[in-house]
Amino acid sequence: MHGRAAAVLGRRIMAGPMEKLMEARLREALAPTELRIVNESHLHRGHQAMQGVASTETHFRVTVVSEAFRGKPLLARHRAVNALLGDQLKAEGGIHALALVTKTPEEAAKPSPAP
Repeated sequence: MHGRAAAVLGRRIMAGPMEKLMEARLREALAPTELRIVNESHLHRGHQAMQGVASTETHFRVTVVSEAFRGKPLLARHRAVNALLGDQLKAEGGIHALALVTKTPEEAAKPSPAP
């Protein structure tokens, strides 16, 4: 699913402002060949840490495939993405959780190992 929509209870909804901001920053800085942003905030609404938080955009699963990751270890890739979104990771009511998959195009083309 592309960053412009997310699946919630089988419905498609339009991306919210946080998702749009994330997409713009990641596209501009990393020129990804693939970018998927999935808002999973609805799965965490009842959690203790989310009590009193009005935002519906706090938990995301993001896949970025980019040449910019070539030669960089996983930690450096994640740090690069976190730096692009740092202000939102630190903001009250901003991004609370960010699950990242960061690959080069060649890594993305390889079949995933069976579980």
